[in-house]
Amino acid sequence: MKTIKSIFKIGNGPSSSHTVGPFHAAQIFGARYPDADCFRVTLYGSLACTGEGHGTKKAVISVLPGAEVVSDRDTTDLPHPNTMLFEAWKNGKLLGAKRIFSIGGGSVRVEGEASEDETEVYPQKNFTEIIRFCKCNDLKLSDFIFRTEDPTLRGSLKTAWEAMKDSVRRGLSADGVLPGGLGVARKAKTLFEKRCYNESADVTINRQIAAYAYAVSEENADEHVVVTAPTCGSCGVLPAVLYHMETDRGFPEEEILDSLAVAGLIGNVIRTNASISGAECGCQAEIGSACSMTAAALASLYGLNIDQIEYAAEIAMEHNLGLTCDPVKGLVQIPCIERNAVAAMRAVSSVNLSRFLYATRKISFDEVVATMYRTGRDMDDKYRETSHGGLAQIYHNT
Repeated sequence: MKTIKSIFKIGNGPSSSHTVGPFHAAQIFGARYPDADCFRVTLYGSLACTGEGHGTKKAVISVLPGAEVVSDRDTTDLPHPNTMLFEAWKNGKLLGAKRIFSIGGGSVRVEGEASEDETEVYPQKNFTEIIRFCKCNDLKLSDFIFRTEDPTLRGSLKTAWEAMKDSVRRGLSADGVLPGGLGVARKAKTLFEKRCYNESADVTINRQIAAYAYAVSEENADEHVVVTAPTCGSCGVLPAVLYHMETDRGFPEEEILDSLAVAGLIGNVIRTNASISGAECGCQAEIGSACSMTAAALASLYGLNIDQIEYAAEIAMEHNLGLTCDPVKGLVQIPCIERNAVAAMRAVSSVNLSRFLYATRKISFDEVVATMYRTGRDMDDKYRETSHGGLAQIYHNT
C-alpha cells in the first residue's frame, strides 16, 4: 500500500474526481507540451455526465486557458468511468495525445504509465495483515503507522488538520445560497446556533457534529478549499467528528493527529482493495469510506483496542453498502451535504456499538470492503455518479 498522505489532499471543491483530479491531469499534460498553442480535452463517462455541475471544465481551463473542453456521453467502452482524452496542438498539427483517468480522491493515472504515488510504503495488503503485524509486535495502530511512514507524516497531517478546521470555521460563519441553480441555502450557521427548547446533552452533541459536517460540505459545494477525506464529496464527515472532539471535548491536537493517521490508513485499505470513487462504486465508496475512516479514528482516539477499531470501521461501512451516487443536477448538494452529517453521526454510533460488542462480530473489515467493491461494480451505471438515476432522476422529472 502507498503512503496515507495521498488520502488527504487540499484543494478546491466541489469534487475530488471531477475537479481536483482533472485540474491535476491538466497540469501534468500541459507541462509536457509547453509549446502547444491550443489544447482539446474530451470528457467521457461520469465526467461527461456530471462535469458541468462539478466544475470540471472550469478546473481544466484554469490550468489550460483557452482549451476546448467537450463532453462525449455516447462512448461507453471505457477503461475507467472518469476518463479524459487530452490533445495538444500547434499550428494545426497534433503534437501529442494521452488518456488520463481520475481514479478517485483527486488522484490520477496516466494511461500506460506508473500512477502517481506509486512507491509502496506498507508491505501489508489489507487490514487483516496489519492487525496480525500489530499484535505480533505489540503495537498500537497509530504507532505502526508512524513507524512505517517517513518522518514528514506528522507535519503533513497537521497541515491537513489545520485546513480541515479552517473549512469548519468558514462554513459556520457563512450565509447565502450555494451556486448551481438549485437554490440550496447554507444551513450550518443556523444549525449550530439554533438550540431547541429544553435540549438534552445528546441532542446538542448531534446538532454540533451535524453543523460541522454541513459547514465543510457547504464550503465544498461553494468551490472553496477543503481536504479530501477521502473525497471532496465526503469531506465533511471526518472533520466534523474530530473538530467536535478537539473543540468541544478538549482532546489535544497530538492525539487528534494520531487518530487522523488511523483514518488515513483505513482509507488507504479501501482505496487499495476496492475504490473511493463514486463514479466507480457509487456513494458507498465515498460516504461509506468516510464513515469507516471516521469511526476508526474516533475509536482510536478513545483508546479502544485494534479489534474494536476494526469493528467500528466495519459497522460504518456495512451500513452504507449499496448507497448510490445520484447528485441532483450533478451538483454536490442534494443529497450530498445532508449525507455527510448523517454519516458523521453514524460513525459515532458505530464506535458505541463496537466498544461493547466487538467480541461477537462475524464479518471482518476486509470482507465488508470486498463486498462494497462487488456491490459497486454490480450497480447500474445510472447509480454511479451520472445523475441519470435515483434522486437526480426524480427531481428532473418533477
